[in-house]
Amino acid sequence: MSTAHTPVTLLTPAPRRTLPGDLWGGLAAMLVALPSAIAFGVTIFAPLGGSLAAQGAMAGILGATALGLVAPAFGGSQRLITAPCAPAAAVLSALAISFTQQGIEPRAVMLMLALIGLLAGGIQIGLGFARVGQLIKFIPFPVVSGYLSGVGLIIIGSQIPKLLGAPSGSTLLGALSAPTDWSWQSIVVGSVAIVTMLLVPRITQAIPAAILALLAAILSYLGLGLLDPTLMVTSNNPLLVGDLAAEGGLADAIREHWRALSGLGLDIVIKVLVPALTLAVLLSIDTLKTCLVIDAMTNSHHDSDRELIGQGLGNMASSLAGGIPGAGTMGASLINISSGGTTRASGLMSGVFSLAAFLLLAPLIAWVPVPALAAILIVIGFRMIDSHSLSFFYSETTRLDFVVIMAVILVAIFGNLIAASGVGVALAIMLFIREQTRSSVVRTKVEGHEIFSKRIRAEKELSTAERDGDDTVVFELQGSLFFGTANQLLTALEPETANRKYVILSMRRVQSLDVTATHVLEQIKDRLEENNAYLVFCDIPKGLPSGLKMKRFLKDTGVVRTTNKAFAFRQLDEALEWVDAQERQQALENTTESIPLELQDMPVFARQSAEAIAALEAAMELRLIKAGKKVFKAGAADTDLFIIRRGTVKITVPIRKKESYHLATSSRGGIIGNMGFLDTEGHAADALALTDTEVYVLSRANFEALAANQRGIALTVMKAVARNLSTRLRVTIQELQALRG
Repeated sequence: MSTAHTPVTLLTPAPRRTLPGDLWGGLAAMLVALPSAIAFGVTIFAPLGGSLAAQGAMAGILGATALGLVAPAFGGSQRLITAPCAPAAAVLSALAISFTQQGIEPRAVMLMLALIGLLAGGIQIGLGFARVGQLIKFIPFPVVSGYLSGVGLIIIGSQIPKLLGAPSGSTLLGALSAPTDWSWQSIVVGSVAIVTMLLVPRITQAIPAAILALLAAILSYLGLGLLDPTLMVTSNNPLLVGDLAAEGGLADAIREHWRALSGLGLDIVIKVLVPALTLAVLLSIDTLKTCLVIDAMTNSHHDSDRELIGQGLGNMASSLAGGIPGAGTMGASLINISSGGTTRASGLMSGVFSLAAFLLLAPLIAWVPVPALAAILIVIGFRMIDSHSLSFFYSETTRLDFVVIMAVILVAIFGNLIAASGVGVALAIMLFIREQTRSSVVRTKVEGHEIFSKRIRAEKELSTAERDGDDTVVFELQGSLFFGTANQLLTALEPETANRKYVILSMRRVQSLDVTATHVLEQIKDRLEENNAYLVFCDIPKGLPSGLKMKRFLKDTGVVRTTNKAFAFRQLDEALEWVDAQERQQALENTTESIPLELQDMPVFARQSAEAIAALEAAMELRLIKAGKKVFKAGAADTDLFIIRRGTVKITVPIRKKESYHLATSSRGGIIGNMGFLDTEGHAADALALTDTEVYVLSRANFEALAANQRGIALTVMKAVARNLSTRLRVTIQELQALRG
């Protein structure tokens, strides 16, 4: 259930039955997240030189603690674990290198990095209140895949020098080109960690692989220390994290950190604002992507905007405490779920356990080998690479998606992550436009004689109707009518302007419409008008998914106006009736519909004797129906049969509310009310007099009396009823076949 309007409650205890699961889930999540947090911290602070790698380890632990305690309390996801993450490490380590190369003093760089995390958290809170979190669903998969793969490669490239034991500050190419600077002890310890990370999941899932990898690396390092006593010191040892203790204690260090942050000027804030925005966007994408995965696995729903607010508060708290920023992490969250975590209390427990680990295990953390942390991050980096997407290259249908993924990866490696995301989204938009232009905007094309009119005609009129139908064509349009499909629309409609008098466009399946498409429609209308022909719209949606009012838009752009030859009707059958009326204008001018047609002059009774006609007329009642009144109503209990003497009647079937389906239009000599007359269950349709109409009314009782004395005329009536129903059924089948293509 969405938590869009659920107030934040920090003190409400979880149900008793969920507490054990949340405790175990939080503990397991901490065991997964904490080693990575330490590694990320060391990665960020290592370029600053000196003993600051130890400060980085402490920043990673403080980040895991602050994020774990704050983000779940205010966030919008129940099982998400928030901790320092790879995107934060990739961005901040690159910034640390850049600031150091600019000659900025290391302590100042640390404060600038903390300020970036603080501002990024504030930006995330602003994004949450602006409801930007909902946009995560519109990020294409190739962009996410390329982004994750790019971050993974950046992490791998930054950790290989540490794995090789190269001097601090070495680049990937510099480390690889100088094997004499490598430390064989570092390579051995890192290799032990990598092998453990890869083998443990195949043996057991009970203990996180990262924990066993760290323990194995520490033991292997201590073993090497027995051979080389110089390795057994933690102070100024480039292969170890080193002592974490802060001068004056942790509380004093945090207070000093606050004072230093408050002393930064506006010029520094402006300098780091763009990196902070970059970091905020990347952390938000990383978090919400993880939330989507959790929702899919647990059949739950998160509140994206509230989660951004929680993440922002967590990152601000982490930065104020001297920790590094982070996001919702996939691995720790999945471990939390599999270990029994069901509520946000599991995330809080992860933060509590991180703090406890820091207080109790600080001496052990000092002996954590840097190459072991590098090895863990290298494995994490490889797992972030979406190798399955590389197979997209081998299929023509997905090759362009492969191009998008590779573009994002290359820009991430040689540019920056925010630019990579932007390039990916731009390319994905181009792919979307390409797909839209490849799909046909014409769903069906129906000739007029196939679906020309619902008017019931005499046999001699059918050939004329078919000939008139050649002047009419019906297009059912679909999809997006925009600048990308405008030329396709013009190509489909332009040939019809030369030899058609009526071009009908059904807009029922149109999803979007822009000015470029309406310009094409106006061109079509102008060309039809030059030939004294008409452009007719029907089935216009009341509103498109974008909120656009299509009918008003067509009027505002000049396509449909009452003064030109473009018209709009609510339904297709109304448009067809209007076209039919135009074709029959000459007949209407001669007022043939208003001339009464006697029974003996009706084709259906042409072979009946005068006595039979007189008996039939005596059995019927002559009734006058004013224009606009109903001859009969759907659901009425009467079973009368109606034969039209003069006038025109429209038959419609009610659907819902005020909507109806136009079934047929009958005029002089037409027989209506057939179904109610046959099955005696009442009428299934409405019959509306379009003009002043006279009808013969034959009740079921009078018909049965007539059949007893005049079997011939009664049989003729029944044959006419059956023929009418059969004709309408055939017309309906033909219409369905034409519309369904």
